[in-house]
Amino acid sequence: MTRHELPRRQFLKSVGAAAIAGPAILKRAAEATTPRRRPNVLMIVADDQRHDTIAALGNEFSHTPTLDRLAREGFAFTRARCMGSQQGAVCVPSRAMLHTGRTLFRVPDDLGNYPMLGEVLQKAGYTSFGCGKWHNRPTSFARGFNAGANIFFGGMHDQYNTPVHDYSPTGSYPAKAAHAGSKFSSELFADAAVDFLRGQKSQPKPFFCYLAFTSPHDPRTPPAPYKTMYDPARMPLPANFLPQHPFDNGEMKVRDELLAPFPRTEADTRQQLCDYYGMVSSQDAQVGRLLAALEESGHADHTIIVYTGDHGLAIGSHGLFGKQNVYEHSASIPLLMTGPGIPRGGRSDALVYGFDIFPTLCNLLNIDPPNSIEGKSLDPIIAGREQAVRDSAFHTYIHPNKGKAADTQHAVNDGRWKYIRYDVKGQTRVQLFDLQNDPEEIHDLVEDAAASKELPRLAKLLARWQADLADPTLRA
Repeated sequence: MTRHELPRRQFLKSVGAAAIAGPAILKRAAEATTPRRRPNVLMIVADDQRHDTIAALGNEFSHTPTLDRLAREGFAFTRARCMGSQQGAVCVPSRAMLHTGRTLFRVPDDLGNYPMLGEVLQKAGYTSFGCGKWHNRPTSFARGFNAGANIFFGGMHDQYNTPVHDYSPTGSYPAKAAHAGSKFSSELFADAAVDFLRGQKSQPKPFFCYLAFTSPHDPRTPPAPYKTMYDPARMPLPANFLPQHPFDNGEMKVRDELLAPFPRTEADTRQQLCDYYGMVSSQDAQVGRLLAALEESGHADHTIIVYTGDHGLAIGSHGLFGKQNVYEHSASIPLLMTGPGIPRGGRSDALVYGFDIFPTLCNLLNIDPPNSIEGKSLDPIIAGREQAVRDSAFHTYIHPNKGKAADTQHAVNDGRWKYIRYDVKGQTRVQLFDLQNDPEEIHDLVEDAAASKELPRLAKLLARWQADLADPTLRA
């Protein structure tokens, strides 16, 4: 028996009473005992959006009224994260993990043959619709979705001229079949999802609608009026702003880092932050359109909404601009959930991952998760039965040259203490931060006599994570 079905005894009792009372009651009894269709799912994924960009969660200068609404009406995980990457395009492995529920070193970029979220929902009777960015391979998109529109296969592009594909029932998406979008990418992708949602008004099947934006990823060219929404003169610099990172972390000249001058200037950083927040606010407005379309469809009260991102970004923090590092601003992601079975105004600072979303949805929808899933359902936290699903979290960035000689960044976080180890050009360097008292990771305590007592324990914890995850760069 699923959570959407009535017990057999209750069914027989209601049908028996209705048979005696007449046709009208019989009709109502039949309606009452018909298994209720599972909730719909609307999943929205941002690209490069920092976890700390949502006004309702403490950002005093960000304008995000739609995301604020989701935070008020649902549950917010304030320390959700991406596990990391073995390449500069961090979004590729991040999305592979999201769609398979697998950990970083156990899922290929093309998702292999692992069951995908969209596939599992299709088998459970869902229409699976995808639109926007798909930074894995077209073959995996074809497996995950049986409907779609305005599909972008790639990592980034001119936001006003994004090449998109129509849905192909054959699963074939040759580059020559793409056509240029006629408007800003966030609106273009949202248009597809809005049309789909409106078309579900009288459809009997539940739906999974997946929309992945290319915003606020660069090129950061927000449309009017968001282009001038934020004033550089009033834009605060990050508390951990630095003109340059204090040492070579192994990935100092990747493309993202070249988007700003060396050393970083306050004026350029403020302007880039204004552009970045303009992209976030523009995207927020498009999410508002989705919620309005969901209301129009009549399914708003019976839809689980997930808003998340693939990874964060530096934009001046620690003298960096990209996501190819293991600081909290780049490892952390937004994660909001609303809908049936999810309490209003819930908050959790538990250490969770994006790949935990897959098993969580299976739990909420009463669908058996595939055995391949490594993520943990967050349902116990949402329901208030548990405060955490893991006692620590691991994050890494591995320079995309092969083998154990690769330059690496590894971090482990036990909720309070954050330990980072850099192995770069044959040299090892460590950092230690007290996140409870220094969430911006400003004060490295590796030389502090009291704090440094944590180092041996944290080093062992990191080694345990590497072994458990089959990290190919684990060194004896």
